[in-house]
Amino acid sequence: MTQRSSAQTPITLTGIAASPGVVIGEVFRIHDQLDIPRHPIRPEQVDSEIHRLDDAMAHVQRDLSAIRSRILLDAHRKDADIFQVHIMMLDDPMFTDRIRQDMETRYINAEAAVADIGDEFIRAFSASENVHLREKSVDLKDLVQQIIFVLTGQERVDLSNLDTEVIVLAHDLTPSDTALMRKNGILAFATELGTRISHTAILARSLGIPAVVGLGSEMAKAETGDVVIIDGTHGYVILHPNAETIQQYQTEQEKYHAVEVELASLRDTEVQTRDGQRIEIAANIEFHEEVELIQKHGAKGIGLYRTEYFFMNQDHLPSEDELFESYRYVVERVSPEVTIIRTLDLGGDKLAPYLRLPRSSHSLMGLRAIRLCLKHPDIFLTQLRAILRASAYGNAKIMFPMISGLDELREAKWFVEIAQAELTQRGIPFNPEIEIGIMIELPSAAIIADLLAKEADFFSIGTNDLIQYSLAVDRRNEETLSLYEPLHPAVLRLTQSVVQVAHDAGIDVSLCGEMAGDPVFSLLLIGMGLTKLSMSPPVIPEIKKVISSISLKEAQSLIAEIMKLPTAGEIEVYIWKEAVERFPELMNWV
Repeated sequence: MTQRSSAQTPITLTGIAASPGVVIGEVFRIHDQLDIPRHPIRPEQVDSEIHRLDDAMAHVQRDLSAIRSRILLDAHRKDADIFQVHIMMLDDPMFTDRIRQDMETRYINAEAAVADIGDEFIRAFSASENVHLREKSVDLKDLVQQIIFVLTGQERVDLSNLDTEVIVLAHDLTPSDTALMRKNGILAFATELGTRISHTAILARSLGIPAVVGLGSEMAKAETGDVVIIDGTHGYVILHPNAETIQQYQTEQEKYHAVEVELASLRDTEVQTRDGQRIEIAANIEFHEEVELIQKHGAKGIGLYRTEYFFMNQDHLPSEDELFESYRYVVERVSPEVTIIRTLDLGGDKLAPYLRLPRSSHSLMGLRAIRLCLKHPDIFLTQLRAILRASAYGNAKIMFPMISGLDELREAKWFVEIAQAELTQRGIPFNPEIEIGIMIELPSAAIIADLLAKEADFFSIGTNDLIQYSLAVDRRNEETLSLYEPLHPAVLRLTQSVVQVAHDAGIDVSLCGEMAGDPVFSLLLIGMGLTKLSMSPPVIPEIKKVISSISLKEAQSLIAEIMKLPTAGEIEVYIWKEAVERFPELMNWV
């Protein structure tokens, strides 16, 4: 590929930081080239067109299965499940039968029917208030394109087999495009569309490919062969950079690499403040295959095993044995460290379509989490028996989500007793002394934490929900997202009060929300007296760096000053100033 020389003025575009890292390289521009033929067919041609459609869908299903298998070989189960969802869409009669029906009633060719019905579903998903359905529209668009590519015989750009290292620029990239990228072939990518929580962005972070999304139409000014700089950490794309800008970002690359090397060296170190206060750093996981990440990033056990995703990524209700095998796999490999297994938190924006739950379960204020489990004891007891059986193989604990008061806690514990009695009757071993804790994520639970502490073995503060319920801000609503303030004085006061109540009651308390994995916020949490944090495995080295660089006395002094400030904005300015002064190299990359 020949680099295009250009005397054009550098252009800096600001987008969404989707995957961190700085890359300088040549552009490989992908243009939308999918032509969709559209023509009428005669009634006697319908059967042959349906046969063409079925062959194309079978072809796509084989391709998707191959991609999924390739990702599984790299131990990326969570990413592989994205393509399992694609495969399930191909088997969904609500979608595929509508395409066949359209061909039979309108007498149009297969490509046109796939495009039209696909657009119909995509528009419906895109307009949904449910964030998962909006993301599903992207998956469906990907699937529709793949089917049409096969039907038309058009060739897609093969991003897995480029003959040189490039930076890909595109209007948009589908999850399957991203999954085909090779680290040695794709240095980075940038797209005009996209969000940080899109499957494309998630895959980029998993593959370690720097990326910026949501850049808009200005990116069209770059073409294949141009030099471009991608700053996936801060969300910048510099088109046509001059020599001075290139040199500046080469220095940034060196700094970033040095930080990565230093953080990697902290993997196996015990975490303690400069004055000797030990802090336990555990991991949050969603799938049993993620156990390998615990050792890779130096976590001490699992502080939150989210179990609902096992239900969401299947087309049937998992059996007790399926759940048991999954939980046992984790517990055995993590022991003697603890595995805290949270019971189902379905509902709200986490749905399992095959359960056909009532519409109220779609609401964040509706039938979700422990409320849903108590309404469906058959599902709840199946999961509790599986967790109890796994407890015979290592250090496992049970944790209930969304507890609002003592009545719910007592009822949930009663179901544990029922599950224990059933296993005893069946002669199946379990740990009869298994600890039972609760998530503190509702204001009501935080306010009566002293009462709950008398009947719970431990607390885990879930700041993600505590923030949105305390401030009445739906995290899925883009119009109010700016009001989602982790540093709101009310949130900090609730968190600090729960920590103090747990200490006074003599029970363990940890924090497993996103705040735990933020290097800046972790300073405050240590100052509040938290000695156990649980977070996404990749951020653990950063948190270790921050904690080991500050004394407990300094953190306590910091929180004392913070709690005097009246607004989230003032608190943010203060804490960032402190963090940048203490950790200038690290803060440049968070």
